[in-house]
Amino acid sequence: MGSGNVRSIVAMVVAVGFFALMDSVLKTLSAHYPATQVAALRGWTALPLVLGYLAWRRSWARVWRVRWPLHAARGVLAVVMLTSFTWGLQSLPLANAYTLFFVAPLLITLLAIPILGERVRRAHLAAIVAGLVGVVIALRPAPGAFLGWAGLAVLLSAACYAASAVLGRLACRTDAPDSLVWWSMVALAAGGTALAWPHWQPVRAEHAPWLLALAATGFVAQIAITEAFRHGQASAVAPFEYTALVWGVALDVALWGVWPDAPTLLGAAVVIGAGLYLLRHERLHARRDLHTGTPHP
Repeated sequence: MGSGNVRSIVAMVVAVGFFALMDSVLKTLSAHYPATQVAALRGWTALPLVLGYLAWRRSWARVWRVRWPLHAARGVLAVVMLTSFTWGLQSLPLANAYTLFFVAPLLITLLAIPILGERVRRAHLAAIVAGLVGVVIALRPAPGAFLGWAGLAVLLSAACYAASAVLGRLACRTDAPDSLVWWSMVALAAGGTALAWPHWQPVRAEHAPWLLALAATGFVAQIAITEAFRHGQASAVAPFEYTALVWGVALDVALWGVWPDAPTLLGAAVVIGAGLYLLRHERLHARRDLHTGTPHP
């Protein structure tokens, strides 16, 4: 279990980084198109890449041998998740939206107990709480940012994401991980288009680079996060959702020349410390399991 968790943690850090890039694209596009259309464009632009990925892995046949109820539920969750998050970004700054969305790791840990039957260690809970504290320190959200429909939309998105992540872990017990990516993108394309059709806006040619960026960042992030929850315990992987703060700081400096202030650096230190603590915890248990030949509960 420990070694699988370490592999999953690396995959999660990669996924979060590319999701941060994708969120910047989503916010840009949401100023020009309805949230449902942005969700549909996310799906349609990703499908060719996913199809190529399936061909490369020769796994096209495996995506059809799945537990359909789980994938149908994840498809609905994917549409609601991305639509509500994009809609929230139309009104909320990205930092405030992240603050609200960071309830997702807590929800993943809680849902993993009844759905996956996982036994949550104290180290997992401590890392999650510490990471959340670090995020709050860094972002210092204004009280008013948590009010209104936009804030509720982001919270709904976080709940859908948590449920989808846990169901994905459950599906991976029998289904090919590639099937999770494929059917999620199909659901976004079809479901988003159906919802956006009455208000569909013509896609502008000047937005083509943004759509390419949306496809590439979303594709890599989706593959990485599927691998993260495939190999590791959900409650161990969840704390590394908070590394989005580190990626956010890096993007601010690189793209907009905005340097973090002291509270942001302090919060980042808490987040990184929590992640390193849990990573060390998992490595110690993996080493002990290797020597004893028995998994740690």
